[in-house]
Amino acid sequence: MSMLRRNVFALRAVTIAVTVFLLTGCGQQQEELPKADLGQEQSTDDVEKSAPPSDVDYSLSDIVVGIEGWSAFEENVTIRIPVYDRRIEGAPDVTDNYWTDWIQENFGDKYNITVEFVAIKRTDVLPTYEALANEGALPTILMEYDFPKLAQWAGQGWLSEFDLDEFMKVAPNYYQRMVDLGQLSYTGLDGKTYFALAERPYYNTDYGYVTLYRKDWLDQIGYEEYPDNWADEREMLLKLKESGICQYPCGGKMLEGSGVDRNYEYRTFPLDEENWACYGDYAIPALGDEANKRLLKRENEKYHLGLIDPHFDTIDEETARSNFANGKTLYYQGYVAADLDWVNAFYNNNPNGKLAVKITKNIADREGGTVPALRANNPFGMMIGFSSGADENQIKAAWMYMEWMTLDKNLFTMQWGIAGENYILAQNGVPTPVLNYDGECIQGVGNNKDYWCITTEARIAGGIEDIVALSAPKNIPQDFTSELIENYYGQLEAAEAGYAVSDCNFAVVLESVAKYQPALLDLYRQYRYQITKCAPENFERLYDELAKKYADAGYQNIVDERREAYKAGKSTRLQ
Repeated sequence: MSMLRRNVFALRAVTIAVTVFLLTGCGQQQEELPKADLGQEQSTDDVEKSAPPSDVDYSLSDIVVGIEGWSAFEENVTIRIPVYDRRIEGAPDVTDNYWTDWIQENFGDKYNITVEFVAIKRTDVLPTYEALANEGALPTILMEYDFPKLAQWAGQGWLSEFDLDEFMKVAPNYYQRMVDLGQLSYTGLDGKTYFALAERPYYNTDYGYVTLYRKDWLDQIGYEEYPDNWADEREMLLKLKESGICQYPCGGKMLEGSGVDRNYEYRTFPLDEENWACYGDYAIPALGDEANKRLLKRENEKYHLGLIDPHFDTIDEETARSNFANGKTLYYQGYVAADLDWVNAFYNNNPNGKLAVKITKNIADREGGTVPALRANNPFGMMIGFSSGADENQIKAAWMYMEWMTLDKNLFTMQWGIAGENYILAQNGVPTPVLNYDGECIQGVGNNKDYWCITTEARIAGGIEDIVALSAPKNIPQDFTSELIENYYGQLEAAEAGYAVSDCNFAVVLESVAKYQPALLDLYRQYRYQITKCAPENFERLYDELAKKYADAGYQNIVDERREAYKAGKSTRLQ
């Protein structure tokens, strides 16, 4: 069996172990979650345990199983669906475009459902939902990628508890997939069901998120590739600056949204499990933890070497993209796609420029204090909850929408568009996007990703190399396909070496998170800017001082509550 296949089976075995705990133990005290044998495949017994109940009497319900039995509502039902607004230039209005009309025509009109889309600013997800809640205008569906956010919403009373058996009757395909993927463990909190979960193939990597850098600049100063340790990277960055090629090679930008300052590569491996549970969260920066301290020490060093724009705290994401496209910075990190505005803009502005993908390598820089760690995604994609303000018909209509989007013919059309307009079929049967298409059927970011992410994180496109190849920017002077595939396998190698780190998820509502997170995110930004800019000789004193203030502002309460839940066995575990 290949290493990749063993890894997939191991991860599924872990999920099954967690499933047994959360389904049977959320209302009971547990000493510890069972740990899976990473060398064994999932057994047929495990599959049978995960199967849907066989004693459900569909005939006694007024809900007919599956789409063939659906009928239109007697009275019109309005559902409101969130969709990320990524503020990408040239992208259609996320709430009103050809594809929102297509959904209404092919789904809504058929079942007497009005489908409205609600824009969620991608860089401010939590504040946007908070504002909607304060207005009494939460969408019918609430969805996000990170378990802690959904848990917070449940704790705030924003989400409806629901019956998985009833969900199964309306959305049998969606439900069965959750069973097959071992996802049922993540559907509840405190013994109550709040969530449905989308699929996330290849979740132990983040192959779509890459760093593109100026290969032509490195060529000019005698570097064949991007350095894989800090000592060499620092020397390279200083050469770029001293040569006059680039004033601020590292650029810089303000902190926006949650999930800022990922510190995975600065952690000490093997991880301490309790520290991971208490401080390893993605959504709340861990000011005061050693990994965060090492990260900010590095940022302070870059700032005082003149590698970061001194006005970085005023540069938003759009400006950062423009700075790269205009030849002002060495690199830019982002998700790649076939038609990518900032990549196209780069070549328009720099016709002689040459880019390269920074390849992930399974190399630890012990002297520099980093390892090739990456954030492993959860074994699910989007997490979906349903507004506590929605009535029974609205929730049923939302389930119908999810099931409808999951069906192959609908999903394929949403992902690829209209044949001959958005794509053509290649000889291998894989759709090939029509580049620079600007007709009425123009798709949103990532081939409409922010609509079909409610069911999956990957397009229907064959194997992983096909998927990666399709995401490579097209119609530009360079072809990054081989580099992107190499980067995927580099991430996979690091993951199999134990450097793919998932975040700890809790089977209870952490009340302190809902209470303190918004204020802590604002406070962290303030403190982070101060720490980055302070004189190096003042770093230790200022960091410790602000970490204490951060803890007193509520972060210590969050850490303490996480530790209590962890010790009570109400969390996932390191494997």
